[in-house]
Amino acid sequence: MHHDDMLARLVGQAGADGADLVTLRALVEEASELGAARALCRLGLDDAAARGDLSELRELLGAWRDAKRGAWRALLGWLLRAALALLLVGLAMRFGHPEWLR
Repeated sequence: MHHDDMLARLVGQAGADGADLVTLRALVEEASELGAARALCRLGLDDAAARGDLSELRELLGAWRDAKRGAWRALLGWLLRAALALLLVGLAMRFGHPEWLR
């Protein structure tokens, strides 16, 4: 039975019988299933390949985060090396050893 049909039957039953706990739980479950199916359809994730697509996207996002983290670490490493080199140049000039800079 289709989710729309089941939901309509449960709503009718809830209205006619006064909605016992089992009917309310079934109604919520069917409404949740229908809402989730609609959301996946709107996102284009309602086909058989959706699980693989999401796995690939997660893997790609993880790789992007790793690359970004590596780029930041490399940049900070280069900035630290440049600062230390400038410090050494400054110390060489300060203590009168400009020949060390050649």
